[in-house]
Amino acid sequence: MIDDEVIELHLFPAIDLLGGRVVRLLRGDYGQSTTYDAEPLAQAKTFEDAGATWLHVVDLDGARSGDQHHLKVIRTICEGTNLKVEVGGGVRDDDSIHRLLDAGANRVILGTAALKNFGWFEEAAHRVALAHRLVLGLDARHGKLALAGWEEQTETTALEIARQVSDWPLAAIVFTDIATDGTLAGPNVESTREIAEATNVPIVASGGVGTLDHLRALTEVKLQGAIVGRALYDNAFTIDEALAAYEGGL
Repeated sequence: MIDDEVIELHLFPAIDLLGGRVVRLLRGDYGQSTTYDAEPLAQAKTFEDAGATWLHVVDLDGARSGDQHHLKVIRTICEGTNLKVEVGGGVRDDDSIHRLLDAGANRVILGTAALKNFGWFEEAAHRVALAHRLVLGLDARHGKLALAGWEEQTETTALEIARQVSDWPLAAIVFTDIATDGTLAGPNVESTREIAEATNVPIVASGGVGTLDHLRALTEVKLQGAIVGRALYDNAFTIDEALAAYEGGL
């Protein structure tokens, strides 16, 4: 359903924060986390120096608890780099949105709060001051949405919500296939395509990218971009190589 205009594609290297450290989870399981040595700002600068222009940051403590735990770290990243930063995790109300925007985030991702209080999210998304500043996070396990740091399963489908918000002035939908997240086994291209074709909101793909061929496979889908995490930390490829994976760059 998305229009045929050319969408500029972006690479979103990911920094997930847990206890102040940079980590990656396997399929969203907090019990299966890998901690990396890099300090968050230093890691962000590494991505920037390698050519990235965007950064995807998730406060994993906040996603689970509903309270923002890493606002200071996020502010440091925003002030210490020229990256455009999107941030999610623990965003539950107006105050938390504005705290992140005031800290320098370019856009704010809402998942749990948006889906549990859909009327409030709709009103917020249509405010002039927040138009194209909010991102809807749709995290699906077997097509059905998971909330609260992926620890709460629902019967609502990602496809249903993507259709519902199709004409809202959202910056993007980040669609994550939980089954592939952190596995490096490849993204769920077909599910991502189904979401992208169901809505006019630009889609950012998340979960499973482990090779340059996985990135190339995503070119089959009309996307705003792709989030890459573990593959970069494990040196499966460089940002330069990822940027070249699409004709004309990501």
